[in-house]
Amino acid sequence: MSEEIVPNGVASLGERGIAASFTALLSVTTDAVLIFDGNGLVLLANEEASKVFGTRSEGLVGTDVRLLFVPAATVDACEGPVTESLPFALDGSTTSISLPAGGTSTGVLFVRCMPLRLSFAAYLLVAHCGGGETGDGERERLFEELSRSNRRLSGTLRIVLGTLDSLDVGTLFSRVLEEITETMDAWATLAYVAESTGYRVRGKTKALEDAPLPAFMPNNHQLVELAAREGSAVRLRVAPPTREELRRGDLATRSVVLEQTGTAIEVATEQLPPFPSFVLVPVWFGESMIALLEVGWRHAHKLRDDDTRLLDAVSEYLSVQLAGAFAAMRAQHADQMAALGTSLRERLLTIGELTRETVMPLLEDAAEGLFAELIPLEGNQYQPVTMGMFPEAGSLNVPVDMTALVNDAQVPRVARTSEFEGLESWLANHTHANRGLLVALGMLDEVPYGFLLLRDEEDEPFEDVDISFVRRFAEDIREVLAGTRARARDKHIAEALQRGMRNELQHVDGLLAQSRYFSATEAAFVGGDFFDLIRLPQGRACIIMGDVSGKGVEAASVSSAVKTALGAYSWEGLSPARMVRLLNDFLLGFSRIETFATMFVGMVDVNTGELVYCSAGHPPALLVRASSGELVMLGVQSGVVGAFEDMVYQDGYATLQSGDMLLLYTDGVTEARNRDGAFFGEDGLRQMVSREAQLGFEGLCDRLIESLRGFAGHALDDDVALVALQLNTEDANA
Repeated sequence: MSEEIVPNGVASLGERGIAASFTALLSVTTDAVLIFDGNGLVLLANEEASKVFGTRSEGLVGTDVRLLFVPAATVDACEGPVTESLPFALDGSTTSISLPAGGTSTGVLFVRCMPLRLSFAAYLLVAHCGGGETGDGERERLFEELSRSNRRLSGTLRIVLGTLDSLDVGTLFSRVLEEITETMDAWATLAYVAESTGYRVRGKTKALEDAPLPAFMPNNHQLVELAAREGSAVRLRVAPPTREELRRGDLATRSVVLEQTGTAIEVATEQLPPFPSFVLVPVWFGESMIALLEVGWRHAHKLRDDDTRLLDAVSEYLSVQLAGAFAAMRAQHADQMAALGTSLRERLLTIGELTRETVMPLLEDAAEGLFAELIPLEGNQYQPVTMGMFPEAGSLNVPVDMTALVNDAQVPRVARTSEFEGLESWLANHTHANRGLLVALGMLDEVPYGFLLLRDEEDEPFEDVDISFVRRFAEDIREVLAGTRARARDKHIAEALQRGMRNELQHVDGLLAQSRYFSATEAAFVGGDFFDLIRLPQGRACIIMGDVSGKGVEAASVSSAVKTALGAYSWEGLSPARMVRLLNDFLLGFSRIETFATMFVGMVDVNTGELVYCSAGHPPALLVRASSGELVMLGVQSGVVGAFEDMVYQDGYATLQSGDMLLLYTDGVTEARNRDGAFFGEDGLRQMVSREAQLGFEGLCDRLIESLRGFAGHALDDDVALVALQLNTEDANA
């Protein structure tokens, strides 16, 4: 009888037997298994771990375990004790975390980790995926899905209801960003707002108050170009540095991976947000990307398509709110600059003799209004030296040649400091304010004279309205020096009004639009005719045409105010008659000159073809029916605007069918005369429109103008404006 072998626990297997048994166990278990030492270095991994973490098991060995769970934007995640850097406990308890990006499994990862009793510090990690539950587990998963959906819905409603009618950008962001963060179960959210040269931080959640952030992303930044190219929310993760990169210390750039496609782009580390995983959300208004949101998580985070769709829906809502807030902010800022400019001009005209001493208080007030630091600059006629007076550093030789600048034919010159090579870097070394504007005025007290207006790098850059204000102010000073103050004042005001009076027909799906403006007085800077087509939400549009009595600066001033007011009213959902009534009250209080306006204001619902209009003393619009060629005159008429307080305005109604054309015109059409003095009149207009409409919508306004000029012998006595619309339901449904 052979001797019976009695097992003595695991020890009876022997050292080799234990190793063989452990190897077999790793190969058959469906759990991911890792062993790592006290420094976080992976010593052993099985094949299941390679599926979970997206790397061959041999490739996992030698990797820092923290990079598998915390792919941070910097190597900070790999510094400090390993026990404080992992998103799970090391006491054997179970922790559920999102699956790391890059693996082939989906769902939630359940992790248990405990120390091993070895001669050195080591830990055993066992993990399995929770994506295939049944029974109670499935019910728990479904309940979690329902709770998640409810959180998303309630969060979205809070965002919408909490920001209605908010016209302040700061307030808008302070409400929205925290709601987005909470709704998405994220760590923090950043908001960048478009400027002329890029996107600047304008909002952040409380978690980012002390975090280092890229304050500005230029238009050619990789993330800006990615958002513009993709057009909607994209899921991104910052790839952890490779061992070779860590060894070399080559961390100037990092790979950012687009989750939807797996493609990667290289981004400068200092330009990355402090998130290892984030969603980049562009906010569009029309064809312009007006803002960028970055919603981020501390650790690798798996998102689903419905998460990005929700963020896209939020951004679409925000686009209208932000556009309104931006418009209000810019309008308020423009009003403030205009008021300051008027005050400075009036004071300038009262100065008996313009010298460096007498102009300094005006420059200081202009700088204060721009929240900028003023640095006077004085050149030397005999050598290329320019001295600047700095409040902190005193008199310094600034690296620009003021003498050459004031001798240029383009003075006064207003330019950004970035246009002068090396100037901003020099300023950064000598003063806290290192970017802004340089102004070369000309000769003052026989000295080449100018000044710098500077802001800190973290402050808002100078906007176009600021630069225009500075340029007008500099030109006023120059013209006063030249003794041509009155002509300069009218010229500058008229030019500014002309820039603001650009008539525009925005693109509206379902509407074809064209216009033609013909000025009878080429010598005038601007006239009183104006028109606009404004795209509104939910398939609506506002069409405006008007004519202010008089010509030149006075008429253009009123026209500009009328267009601005009507544009603002159109976004409030008011009826046309209500808009005109408010405008009448506004003009009666606004205008210091005796003038009035006629206008047509219409609201078109592209989906239904419904047109609601108010024709206030304006020539009646013509509707050309596509089905019969019939001309219908929209005959509901009200009185002129800006003349009487008790004027009554009423709405008219019409329904457009696909292919119908709507023609708006100013009285310069019907009041055109031929060489015999006969008026073109309404009969001539109807005949001309009937004839030209048969040739199609394309080029209609051009043909009408040429026919009118032919009648008048190519000599029109009044300005003429035409706008034609055609309802095109095929375009709307495309």
